[in-house]
Amino acid sequence: MFDGRLETFVKVAECGSFTKAADALFVTPTAVMKQINALEKELSVTLFTRTNHGLRITKAGESFLQDARYILEYLSRAAEKAREIEGGENRNSIRIGTSVMTPAKFILDVWSEVQSRMPTLKIELIPFENNPVNSVEILRNLGQHIDVVAGLYDDEFLKDRRCLAAHMYDKKIILAVPVTHALSAERLITPQKLVGRKVLFIRRGWNRYIDELRDDLEAAGVQTEDFAMFNITAYNRAVAENTPIITVEGWEDVHPLLKLIPASWENSIPFGVFYSPKPTRLVKKFIDLLSSVAAK
Repeated sequence: MFDGRLETFVKVAECGSFTKAADALFVTPTAVMKQINALEKELSVTLFTRTNHGLRITKAGESFLQDARYILEYLSRAAEKAREIEGGENRNSIRIGTSVMTPAKFILDVWSEVQSRMPTLKIELIPFENNPVNSVEILRNLGQHIDVVAGLYDDEFLKDRRCLAAHMYDKKIILAVPVTHALSAERLITPQKLVGRKVLFIRRGWNRYIDELRDDLEAAGVQTEDFAMFNITAYNRAVAENTPIITVEGWEDVHPLLKLIPASWENSIPFGVFYSPKPTRLVKKFIDLLSSVAAK
């Protein structure tokens, strides 16, 4: 169905050896080496450094590995979807996209209600890498391989991603403070305590609710700097620079060296479940149920 070199590359990266990968794939080591050599030649990229002590994946190889796994996962989902259509099967599961920054924890809040009204429904978690490309493409293509994803939003966000959202509730915007920072001992963060300090904010234009808080803090004398998107890279930066970073309640487990501290301001941001503008009957029923639960 696809170029098998991709699967061979992933297996070699996981095994760290041509021989071990060959054993796992039931082919000869020579066949594996030929596939990797051909792949590197086609890409004009060195994926592995060969040494007397074995293989070592390069930085370029690590990047390619993440995307290769993503592609293989999507290929698998595509094949599964085609088989369902061919067999005339009626899928009774909701595929929920999940990543570090978009956990599926929200389903716990409504699961008892969902089960009582949709007892045959099954939930399938689809992990994905939360990078700039995936974060846009997954939402623009909801319904193909992933049905719903939970996250923060505003109207412009939904318009740009070409998806809809079932609003669940609002999350308060707060700060995550490195445990080594002077403010980590505070029980409540106020704008006055941030005057003259630097705070990391997601780039302007990403969400108007966060921009409003940023404007208020800057007017009070707080210094701000941008980060591109909510992902583990941004939180690693906060720890490395020993700098508070904007976050929301409920993300306590994103980084072990960051402490979420309540804030005196009341700024909040909508949190909801994203879905396609043309959902299947099952997804529409699921979304309607979420909306009814959230309205209570």
